[in-house]
Amino acid sequence: MPVSNLVLSAPMKGWLAALDETPDAVFAERMLGDGLAIDPLDSTLHAPCDAVVTTVHRARHAVTLRAANGVEILMHVGLETVALNGEGFTVFVKEGQSVKAGDKLLGFDLDLLAQRARSLITPVVITNLDAFEIVRRDQDRAISVGDFLMELSPVGGAVAASQVTAGEVARDVVVPLMHGIHARPAARIAETARKFVAEVALVAVNRRASAKSPVGVMSLAIRHGDAIQVVASGMDADAAIQAIAELIEGGMGEGAPIPAKSAAPAVVTSEPTGPAELPRDGVLKGVLAAPGLAIGKAVRLASSDIIVREAGEGVTHEEAALAAALDKVRAKIEANAAKGDKARKAILGAHLAFLEDPELSAGARRLIGEGKSAGYAWRKAVGGYVDALRGLGDRRLAERVDDLVDLERQVLKALAGEEDDATVLPPGSILLADELLPSQLMGVDPSAVAGFATARGGPTSHVAILAAAMGIPALVALGGALLSVKDGAALILDADSGTLRVAPDAPALEAAQTALAQRQERRAAAKAAAHDPCVTKDGVRIEVFANTGSVNDALAAVANGAEGSGLLRTEFLFLDRETPPDEDEQARQYQAIASALDGKSLIIRTLDVGGDKAAPYLPIPTEENPALGLRGVRVSLWRPHLLKTQLRAILRVKPLGQCKIMVPMIASLDELRAVRAVLDEAKREMGVVERIELGVMIETPAAAVTADLLAAEADFLSIGTNDLTQYVLAMDRGNPELAARIDALHPAVLRMIDQTCRGAEKHHRWVGVCGGLASDVAATAILLGLGVTELSTTASIAPEVKAKVRALSLDACRDLATQALNQTSPEAVRALVKSFGA
Repeated sequence: MPVSNLVLSAPMKGWLAALDETPDAVFAERMLGDGLAIDPLDSTLHAPCDAVVTTVHRARHAVTLRAANGVEILMHVGLETVALNGEGFTVFVKEGQSVKAGDKLLGFDLDLLAQRARSLITPVVITNLDAFEIVRRDQDRAISVGDFLMELSPVGGAVAASQVTAGEVARDVVVPLMHGIHARPAARIAETARKFVAEVALVAVNRRASAKSPVGVMSLAIRHGDAIQVVASGMDADAAIQAIAELIEGGMGEGAPIPAKSAAPAVVTSEPTGPAELPRDGVLKGVLAAPGLAIGKAVRLASSDIIVREAGEGVTHEEAALAAALDKVRAKIEANAAKGDKARKAILGAHLAFLEDPELSAGARRLIGEGKSAGYAWRKAVGGYVDALRGLGDRRLAERVDDLVDLERQVLKALAGEEDDATVLPPGSILLADELLPSQLMGVDPSAVAGFATARGGPTSHVAILAAAMGIPALVALGGALLSVKDGAALILDADSGTLRVAPDAPALEAAQTALAQRQERRAAAKAAAHDPCVTKDGVRIEVFANTGSVNDALAAVANGAEGSGLLRTEFLFLDRETPPDEDEQARQYQAIASALDGKSLIIRTLDVGGDKAAPYLPIPTEENPALGLRGVRVSLWRPHLLKTQLRAILRVKPLGQCKIMVPMIASLDELRAVRAVLDEAKREMGVVERIELGVMIETPAAAVTADLLAAEADFLSIGTNDLTQYVLAMDRGNPELAARIDALHPAVLRMIDQTCRGAEKHHRWVGVCGGLASDVAATAILLGLGVTELSTTASIAPEVKAKVRALSLDACRDLATQALNQTSPEAVRALVKSFGA
């Protein structure tokens, strides 16, 4: 039905001014929309109309409302107030709440803002001016709350977002993606849309973006649970809409229930920051991006400004220059991806998707058509999206800004004819930067980099993922004080504890050097003895295996002295594809891994998807809590044909018996019996009469407390401490706010492990640990003392775990375990282990 005009009232007392007077290009140049600005004379922001609160920025300085007719209103209190991280602000509303005109939204400390913000001026912006226009407004006068502010009218008789324009077809979609449509889903939507001739767009409350533009789709800030429309026009419009709607509704591996919205926790800042004073003790705190300990000298990395001229030298010349630069960068990215590891390939694949974004190139060409240079046009096209994404208050989207900034820089350098010279660094460099771009990290010699720390950035940013893959200790989000650290300053970077110590005194430096030397010495000695037998000092045999997920992992396991694989994650065969692997493909892959292990034992975990791991061909129904829904064995029993195919493939591996089978997420004996029935059926069909060991993973409290019942029929028990810990502690291990509190050495978790071992002992079954705790050398003695006889670690740590086992006596381990069970916190357990010398 038609959308009526909307009158907005003044949300605060102050002086009304034109948006042009805002000393910030993002607002003055109307990158986020048009509107007015208010210089406040009071300390409360009110609702300018009846509406729903769609966004409250994590820094509390901005709020977005959506009126009933679809108008979206952004109100941003002060400029650069995001840097206050909420200090001086009070929030009276929450996302999803309905408000009436005049209701309080935010409170703020005027004196504090006057001292620390760039400006008090508060923009009030209409962000969807493609659907509405300002037909009347006032300015240059004093106003009070409730006075007339502006009147909005639909553009050309615009209609509500639930309707479409002539010639278009549409389909309503509710977005099930847990993290909304961020970079990866946006790239997949664009890839799908480009297969069709039709013009396809996504519409989110009268805001519209081409579905073929991943950056445009990201800028819609579509969140989990949002109702959107997929619209299209053209000869294959129906097929295009069906494909894209089904792609979104399928969850793309990130499906989740649709609850009422709440503000997502944020642990980092992605907004520009400035230098701040170092703390007195010289210790900066940050967020873990990649683990490790490093001692070195500070090397400041600062990106030099690339100067671009505004005026072009003719449309033909500038378009050709831009096309050549894009081709050059594309070729470079493709070459780097071809020789990189899995993490690097995934990151560079996202860069390629952005580079090929039609909206970015179209925006640049429009500016070239207006007489601008290719460099100026490209910078403006990318910059508009960068500012928009940073202003959305969404941590995941803000972390993708780095990728756009990186691409902007690479294309501008190509336009200028500059080559990316390899950065020459002295050995032991600890890189410091406001933010580090992925291409910068890829361009350094990893052997010279001891670690890096950034003022901004996030733990899931692409540069953090790269650091972990390269084995470089890294911290992010240390804040502006990091920018005050001088080049050449001595540093101790302890990523595991989240600290960067600047100019450490002699005792601190000596302690860190000793710890690092001991760590390196232990690793060297352990590596040299990696293939020696693994027996405790009192002669008890302990098996140390390695977790694997590929042939390369299996080869690494053997090279590091692992005695087999205690966990083969078979998801590598099932995820990121449109159809499941057939029996032949699975059999070939399992055989290749078994052969790489050179006859050593291989424990294959059956398919473990659901929760945070989903496959497109398994449209798991919407669940209120995915972590407690269709996961692990429940999926296998929900789709038993997939389970049977996998079991048949495992049974084809030669020699028969090298492979054992392990079932994930078991919660009851009935589930184990159901899997064994499918296994027995597969054996009969294939004429297999030999005994095949079938074990269970202990990941649920239910499995741990009924371990004696499970052990009566299972051949072995293996504890997955990652999931067991989150279920015992009721803490989501994917939540960054809780990351520091999730410790598998919590006494409650240790008591579950103890109960598992005692239950297994009744039936003489062995118990292993294949979760993260197996790779924590500090936990080795306690696990052995509780009764664990097999540890499956990451391949690289296997030599150290074997060395630790050889240094222990089982009686001492039992005494330690008994004491650990009676501690009151994981910190107390770790202190106990340290005093024990384990």
